Amino acid sequence: MAAHSPWRCLLALGLCRRPYRGRWVAALASACVASVSASEGPPWPAGFVDAAQAVPGLVVEARYAGADNFIGRPIAGYGAARCVLTVQAASALAAVQQELQAFGLGLKVFDCYRPQRAVDDFVRWAQDLQDQQRKAEHYPRVDKQDLFKEGYIARRSGHSRGSTVDLTLVARENGAEGGRELDMGGRFDLFDSSSAGASPQPTPAQRANRLLLRALMKAHGFRPYAAEWWHFTLVGEPHPETWFDFEVR
Repeated sequence: MAAHSPWRCLLALGLCRRPYRGRWVAALASACVASVSASEGPPWPAGFVDAAQAVPGLVVEARYAGADNFIGRPIAGYGAARCVLTVQAASALAAVQQELQAFGLGLKVFDCYRPQRAVDDFVRWAQDLQDQQRKAEHYPRVDKQDLFKEGYIARRSGHSRGSTVDLTLVARENGAEGGRELDMGGRFDLFDSSSAGASPQPTPAQRANRLLLRALMKAHGFRPYAAEWWHFTLVGEPHPETWFDFEVR
């Protein structure tokens, strides 16, 4: 077997024994071997992949690589609009995506692996109480000085361990790639009590959309974060005590 064959790559990560099927395994295998290719230095450590290659049809809207986020500018450490995840998290996400096909739906990710330098950038911004240009869109009912106390900003993030993802559901009309976002009753990174997964504030239809996302993510091994309907971490993540700082590129 070639040194960088797809199957050797998956076997090394313990994934060949899992019940993934057909093109989903092929896509994951290709992404895995690409991440450890000897012809070019890998842009991230072994065991990480570009989720867009591993999850067919995944929509990537990397908010922190641009200006559409709660700070209003690109964030440190995001050199590309890419979703990088551990192979284990990407494989579980592929299973969610596969099941969503029956509903005519798909996944859109807003953030995946997050470098520690990006978290540090968030902290510096939160300490600058003069910068409130995105308050109306992202924290209209919370004083910026309370973002730490309320748990919206922290000095460490599970995203930096590589198996946490922020995402939503999109409707795939006529099987087209992409699609419109389902109404979740609040935007991504809305720092507000209404963003809690179990909040009673959204409408019944909005709560149903949240529950569908939550149920499918839990069914495939992800743990929801109670305060944010969009935030999920892989149970049994491979790096539970490691916070990485390599650039997304």
